[in-house]
Amino acid sequence: MPQIKITHLILLSGITLFAFVCFSFSPSKTEFIKLSFLQQHTLEFKKSIDTLEKAAEAFKLGKTKQDVIQAKVLKAREDYKKIEFYISFRYPEYTNDHFNGAPLLHIERENTRPAVLEPEGLQILDELVFSDEAFSERTKIAALATKLKASYGILYNSFPKNKATFSNDIAALRLQLVRVFSMGITGFDTPGSLNALPEAKAALIGMKGYFDENYKNKTVSTLFEAAISNLQQPTTFENFDRLNFLKKYIDPLYKNLGSLQSSEVGVSLENTMSWNPKSNSIFDENFLNPYFFTGLKKEEDNAVLKNLGKTLFYDSAISSNGQLSCVSCHNPDKAFTDNIPKSISSVQGKTVLRNAPTLLNSVYADRYFYDLRAFTLEQQAEHVIFNENEFNTAYSEILKKLNTNPTYQKKFKAVYGKGEITREKFSKALASYVLSLKSWDSKLDKYVRNESSEFSAEEKNGFNLFMGKANCATCHFAPTFSGLVPPFYSENETEILGVLENPNSEISILDTDEGRLANNIISEEAWIYKKSFKTTTVRNAEFTGPYFHNGAYETLKEIIDFYNEGGGAGIGLNVINQTLSADKLDLTEIEKKELIAFIKTLSDTDSYK
Repeated sequence: MPQIKITHLILLSGITLFAFVCFSFSPSKTEFIKLSFLQQHTLEFKKSIDTLEKAAEAFKLGKTKQDVIQAKVLKAREDYKKIEFYISFRYPEYTNDHFNGAPLLHIERENTRPAVLEPEGLQILDELVFSDEAFSERTKIAALATKLKASYGILYNSFPKNKATFSNDIAALRLQLVRVFSMGITGFDTPGSLNALPEAKAALIGMKGYFDENYKNKTVSTLFEAAISNLQQPTTFENFDRLNFLKKYIDPLYKNLGSLQSSEVGVSLENTMSWNPKSNSIFDENFLNPYFFTGLKKEEDNAVLKNLGKTLFYDSAISSNGQLSCVSCHNPDKAFTDNIPKSISSVQGKTVLRNAPTLLNSVYADRYFYDLRAFTLEQQAEHVIFNENEFNTAYSEILKKLNTNPTYQKKFKAVYGKGEITREKFSKALASYVLSLKSWDSKLDKYVRNESSEFSAEEKNGFNLFMGKANCATCHFAPTFSGLVPPFYSENETEILGVLENPNSEISILDTDEGRLANNIISEEAWIYKKSFKTTTVRNAEFTGPYFHNGAYETLKEIIDFYNEGGGAGIGLNVINQTLSADKLDLTEIEKKELIAFIKTLSDTDSYK
């Protein structure tokens, strides 16, 4: 950096002067200090927030119009997007809490009890200023703008003042590509304005600016330019070709940036994140690290352990009455479901509480069951083992059976050597098998990875509807197409949809299941979780009906019709805190068929057999 010449500010020390010049003034032709990309754009975001706060205060006092505050929010959001790759990677929790978290009520644990918190940041501002209630919410808008300024001020003052780069920057850029694809162009980030495409463009401009300043790679720079150009073409949110954008620009960028990432960085991140930095495609089987989600370590797992787990999975002797096994509810011939509304119980004439979801890709979750009551795969098995309506047994009984069975003694010895069969060994074997039930070789996966060119116009339209107009991808995030939240894929969402007890009844009645509110976790006993359920995967949905937690919806068409009407609230029911928008999607009959055609491209029934 050039030497600083002091001409007027003689009272400031050298260090203070450096910080003052670099971070208090915007760059101009008369200044001789060149700011790095990050220095310049973190400053630009600070300035846009300052301007937003002033406009919000004027809006509160009735001194400016709604379109003015809308423009300021859009400007702040686009400035944020240019540096999001940096901020969200370095400060993920703070970013989610204060800058760009979903505009939904959430909880914070106070000792053992939950406290319900209001959302803050750019997404809730986007939603409010573009709503019909903006004027009545002007005091809240002003307060949120002030809070945003204060929150960013804390972070801004902690930014390095003399670095142009940061560690793991290639990883940050790659994860930002995932965010742009899975949350940006879907409209998740822009719930009010739907300014998704300009924001995606801003994010790519930001990434390119940083990359070109610090790396020399023509292939990557050209891909960035082409992706930005693609977003500049005349189109609308509903008509944008997201599949082409993914296949032609986002995934190739992801792969080419990966080739520039050092192996040392890859190893360090692989051990601490669910994302696998060694993956070459967002739709690779190894895009996520399954061992991040289990107590089983990668070095402990092997084919022998998996086969032992498979034997246990199929063995009905484990249950108290010798009638039920894991396969009773999760049949591989039915995509690891049972295709009935609610699974059979060990008690004559009864069923279990809810529908059995597929076990395919089930490992990719930080919480399990529809109400998120289990925190690990191993704990999920425990709930089934102890439940009086399911296996109705205990580990002591299971281990007694296994330790006196010569076949199991031999199988466990082959894996663990000498010693008793223990609860931990049993759990790891079962987890190894369930972990192996992966489904990443569907028609869509192969098409995105350029392993196949087969994808019809109907299927492409369905993908673009899923990722755009139909709003499916704002809850079923790619590439898992579940509620595992990108780009870090370490937290599961639950949603309140207003699911009906019987969608075919003349009188619409809400299902009585309380969902997450009744999961017996004291720290989550909050009204915002009433009738809230885990967002399960859409992969293999062609074979996993009937649907929802109560199994009341028999076909994909019924599911799409339900969403098209805006869920329970959309048909006029009083659904407390419905997280699904009650607005109708206005899908045509042709569009519904296209959606179903696309969903079927997520089927993959061969890879796990």
